[in-house]
Amino acid sequence: MSNQNRLGELLVREKLISLAQLRQAQDEQNRSGQNLGYTLAKLGFISDQEITNFLSQQYRVPTINLDEYEIDADILKLVSKEQCEKHRVIPVSRAGASLIVAMADPTNLNAIDDLKFLTGYNIEPVIASETAIMTAVDRYYNAGPSYEEVMAGFDESEIEFTGEEEDLNVLELEKASEDAPVVRLVNMVLLNAIKKGASDIHIEPYEKKLRIRYRIDGVLVEEMTPPLKLKGAIASRMKIMSQLDIAERRLPQDGRIKLKLGKGREMDFRVSVLPTIWGEKIVLRLLDKGNLQLDMTKLGFDVGPLDDFLWAIRQPWGMVLVTGPTGSGKTTTLYSALSELNKTAHNISTAEDPVEYNLHGINQVQMHDDIGLNFAAALRAFLRQDPDIIMVGEIRDFETAEIAVKAALTGHLVLSTLHTNDAPATISRLLNMGVEPFLITASVNLVLAQRLARKVCNDCRQPIEIEPQALQELGFTAAQIAGAKLQKGVGCRTCNGTGYKGRVALYEVMRFTDTLKEMVLQGASTADLKAAAIKGGMSTLRMSGIRKALEGVTTTEEILRVTMSD
Repeated sequence: MSNQNRLGELLVREKLISLAQLRQAQDEQNRSGQNLGYTLAKLGFISDQEITNFLSQQYRVPTINLDEYEIDADILKLVSKEQCEKHRVIPVSRAGASLIVAMADPTNLNAIDDLKFLTGYNIEPVIASETAIMTAVDRYYNAGPSYEEVMAGFDESEIEFTGEEEDLNVLELEKASEDAPVVRLVNMVLLNAIKKGASDIHIEPYEKKLRIRYRIDGVLVEEMTPPLKLKGAIASRMKIMSQLDIAERRLPQDGRIKLKLGKGREMDFRVSVLPTIWGEKIVLRLLDKGNLQLDMTKLGFDVGPLDDFLWAIRQPWGMVLVTGPTGSGKTTTLYSALSELNKTAHNISTAEDPVEYNLHGINQVQMHDDIGLNFAAALRAFLRQDPDIIMVGEIRDFETAEIAVKAALTGHLVLSTLHTNDAPATISRLLNMGVEPFLITASVNLVLAQRLARKVCNDCRQPIEIEPQALQELGFTAAQIAGAKLQKGVGCRTCNGTGYKGRVALYEVMRFTDTLKEMVLQGASTADLKAAAIKGGMSTLRMSGIRKALEGVTTTEEILRVTMSD
């Protein structure tokens, strides 16, 4: 019997919860994957404090109030944030050869053994609620480098920046933004993001805090918290660098920063400024042209799906659609296709919003909705430009879809993107937009859905064992489970303790066969289309992820995070 089930039974026996409440909590726990105690508290059947006190009496282990306890930084270094989150624990203090650790479940021997192995100390558990532990983990591990460390050697008194933002005039803003510490801090934020391989930088003002976060391998991590009084100076510095209006603080603005890094390397930052109630939030998207991977064999394609995709983009006419959420690598896949097709014999035009990378030999057009240059208008213009290949950044509405379909039917190859969850759902999306079924079946050659999963760090990868039943639930076949050699990163300096470094694409490639076309004409559902595509040899995103896990490229946690179960 698992410890979770035992806890539930003990709580029912002590009449602290009813059997019906336990069953409801277990159903919710199965859906969410959360700890049973946490789920019971979340549903309001019992308080965190009652569970903590009960466990303390049951196992004769003392409790601790983490809110009233200050944990030393040296103690926190003994256990990584990832281990704390994995086992729902936090190290509290040291006593000789023992490490005192706050745990939500003091009977979790796996956690105790792991911590003993990683730290070299005997582990002495004390009890705290899961909520209190995770709050403490956030508080201690997400603090990031202090402002003092970042600005070491700078004289903060140089920055005179007081009063409400509305009271500041443009000259004061400009002066504040040119103070040496602010200039150095902004430069450091940009360069650090490049060094850490971030894809986005978020600078966010709140009521009592200014927070800077980086998105690294698709996950946001807190980097630093500069003093709140610098928010106006930092925003103004960013606006000056991206040639925006520093006097305009009530409307959103978009701009670009180009950074020269020596050795001929350039980095572009796409800047978006958004007014919030506490000041201007700034998000920068990093566009590293030198790091743009256009070789399809290195993007993560398996051989079969890659052959299908290459077949589709080499057709003289028709439509190829790439689908997935924002940040799933759709643009990179399309640029890879364009790079493959970029020959002297082809006239290629693209309509993009925004143009992310400049590609030599391709006519790229930036959208400007405010003056009426949208995807539909650009598409109409392209058709008068004797095109061979057209790329439309996104099909968002019926007008764009209609022109794209007609272009595909009149001898042009059309590449575009949509926002749908998987390849079969893309057909339903076009139908919902109002495109006739016979036009879809006549024009679409192939639909590709994709996601980006984090890769296991090469410097700290280790083999791991996972329960066969868990793998089966994830979608592994019996043969795959038998031969599974799964890997996981334990965390090191290279990967900033995350266990992941870099990303790999997972692909679901649906070649639009005659069978599927016939089903669309007969009004088949998305589920039916999906079943028929799988029967015809399509690998779903989940299947693609499982293959990558079996190769040791990614982990089962990542597959769960980025793919839907089939």
